[in-house]
Amino acid sequence: MLEAGAIITLEAGSYRLREPLAVAAYGVVWSADALPAGAPVALKLINRPQMERAHPDQRERWTASAHKEIAFLRSLEPWDERHIVRLLDSGVHAGLPVLALELLDGDLAKHLARERAAGRALDLHQVLDWLAQVNQALAKVHQYGWRYLDLKPSNLLLDARRGSVKLADFGTNRLLGERAAHGYAGTANWQAPEQFFPRAGDAYLTDARSDYFALGALFYYLVCGGLPLRFCSDCGQAYRDNQAGAAALLRERHGGAIPPTLRDDEAALFVQRLAASAAPDATWCPAGAAVAAGGAEALALLRSLLSIAPEARPPHAIAISRMIAAIRAAIRAARPLTAPAPWSYA
Repeated sequence: MLEAGAIITLEAGSYRLREPLAVAAYGVVWSADALPAGAPVALKLINRPQMERAHPDQRERWTASAHKEIAFLRSLEPWDERHIVRLLDSGVHAGLPVLALELLDGDLAKHLARERAAGRALDLHQVLDWLAQVNQALAKVHQYGWRYLDLKPSNLLLDARRGSVKLADFGTNRLLGERAAHGYAGTANWQAPEQFFPRAGDAYLTDARSDYFALGALFYYLVCGGLPLRFCSDCGQAYRDNQAGAAALLRERHGGAIPPTLRDDEAALFVQRLAASAAPDATWCPAGAAVAAGGAEALALLRSLLSIAPEARPPHAIAISRMIAAIRAAIRAARPLTAPAPWSYA
């Protein structure tokens, strides 16, 4: 049983546990101090009590996922860690793999919840910066030969000092080169249709474009102040209620078809929220002008990312970057020449 004050020794150093930061079925994350007097880190360990209760096959998968995450993070060149959480150390404790990661400032889901509670809305420029950063992180995952398959706000860590986000938790990664259909992977509330609705034989056929669907769901979530797409929330609820039968149940409710991923009222709300966030200072950029110029481009990106068919989504990160740039250019074009330029962290 882990306790505050316990010391865990890995390959490059030792760490004293301070307090738990997050607990899940698969893993537990602690804040810890590097010894003798180093910087604080985040230690990610397998949840041992859950491991002891799990089926042997599940135990093997959890251990393999941790080793996969370590291998991926070790493979990154230093300059490729810009929007991916840094691995500082790794090793084994009590027979199970452990990761020492840079300690950041909480995840994006909790940050957005705090902002909502304080009555603050995200600025559109910040949303676009974060979207671009996540796109860059996914590009690196894909460049190194993987698909991520678990993009969600709780897997995005905030670096408050830089105002940026970093992608974390790579145990769900699957090799891009493995083209065959595979078993279930990811989180039901944030999955592309091909991740949630299996092909014949209860297998799933995903690729890099599955990550782009989740990027679109994140775009909607950020613009709409933490409101999820109904497609995503319906999938999540169906999975909680029916597990393996969830996909069939949703198809049955929609006449055998996959439910729409973006409904008309959601598209309208998205554009409306853009109007509220695009220009908080109406003295230099009237909101209506900004959305008239940038709303169409933003909605086009959202629709493209949320296409049911993977082949209708953007083919690569460069295409997404160009569409984000088009949104920014349209908003800039709506400003007077004296408008202040927003700071960008992308």
